[in-house]
Formats: sequence, C-alpha cells, structure tokens
Amino acid sequence: MTRDEIDREVQKLGPWFHNMDLDGVMTAPRHFLGDYPRQKFARFAHAIPEDLTGQTVLDIGCNAGFYSIEMKRRGAARVVGIDSHEGYLAQARFAAKVSGVDVELRKLDVYEVGSLQEKFDVVLFMGVLYHLRHPLLALDIIHDRVVGDTLIFQSMQRGSTEIAAVEDDYPFAEVNVFDRVGYPVMHFVEKRYAGDPTNWWVPNRACAQAMLRSAGFRIEANPEPEVYICKRSEERR
Repeated sequence: MTRDEIDREVQKLGPWFHNMDLDGVMTAPRHFLGDYPRQKFARFAHAIPEDLTGQTVLDIGCNAGFYSIEMKRRGAARVVGIDSHEGYLAQARFAAKVSGVDVELRKLDVYEVGSLQEKFDVVLFMGVLYHLRHPLLALDIIHDRVVGDTLIFQSMQRGSTEIAAVEDDYPFAEVNVFDRVGYPVMHFVEKRYAGDPTNWWVPNRACAQAMLRSAGFRIEANPEPEVYICKRSEERR
C-alpha cells in the first residue's frame, strides 16, 4: 500500500488509542500520553526475552495490536490477540497487515478466555484491569485457564506507592490498619475518570501486587512502576 492509502485507512479506522508507526504513518500522533504505548514499552522491553521462538502468546485486551505485533517480531510461534471491541480488532488487523506479521485476532471478553481451551507460554494483560467491574475474578480466570508460565501485567495505579507490611490476620476490633499508608487499596470510580466511563477500579501499588499474589501469581520483576513480570504458581492467598 502507498503511504496515502495507509493514511486514508488509518483515518477511516480512527480514533486510535495505540500510536503506531505504519510505514511512516502515525496512527495517534497527538496522543495525550505522548508516543503511547511505545514510550512505555521502552521502559520494560528489556524484561521480556528478545527471542520468543517457539513460544505461544496471548494478548488480552489487545486494542490495536501494538504488543501483539511486538511479540511476533520477537519470534513468537503464535500470537493470539483478543478484545471485546470490534473497532480495535479492525485496527489490529490492519496494523498487522501493514506490519507484515501474522497475528490471530478474536472478539472475546476477558471473562470468556477459557473458551480458547488452551494455555499460553506468555500472557499479556496490559491496561485492562481498571476497565473491569470484576477485576479479581478476571485474574482468577486468567490464572486458571490460560496462563501456562508467564504473565506480563500492567495496570494504572493511583494513591500511595508505598507498601506496608500486612499481617496474615487482624482482630475484628482493629480498624486503624485500613488507614495505614501503604495498605492495599482499590479505588472505585462510580462515574468517570479521565473522561472514561469504563474506568472502574484503580489499585494503589500495594493492592496491584496483593491481587496478583491472591490470584496465584509469583511476582518476579517490576521493571516499570506499573508493570509486573509474573510466574504462575499453585499457591494462592
């Protein structure tokens, strides 16, 4: 395709949340977060193996396919991207076509990933948690049904970045612990945040980590403030 043809299709499929370089055509050049998600990926890309040869990858909430395409470029044998939004999937199909990579794309809700009937070596769950009404349920399903080894997780976080030591149990009369700085807290958004009605739950740092452990993931690295590289374990809290 010529650059003009690509540009016309990008405009037709817009607006885009992923700013992607499609043969010199930027899909969201005026993104409010800058060159997103490329700038973010640059801060944790080193924590993902450069060579994913032979690995299978599932990208949950793939949006326009930025991470799916990057994983395919690292040699993944198979990449499946899912999203519940047909508009994003259309963008991802076009981006993969222009980028010359083969990515399987399916319209699927995060709560329905078990229908894939497959476990993947690497599962990406990036920027989805806070859009869910039932975030811990989603993590439980992901752990039990699709993660074979590694979960790459990212969530917007707000509130304290400290992590307080938390005991295994507290007496019913203990109430002050819940106000302690660094206690795991999930902020509920009843209406909108950043103009987005799908922003429902926003964890603080301690809560994001606690939820991952509770769902059965062992955190091995935190290469970027919002990003965690996790391994699947059978231990749950």
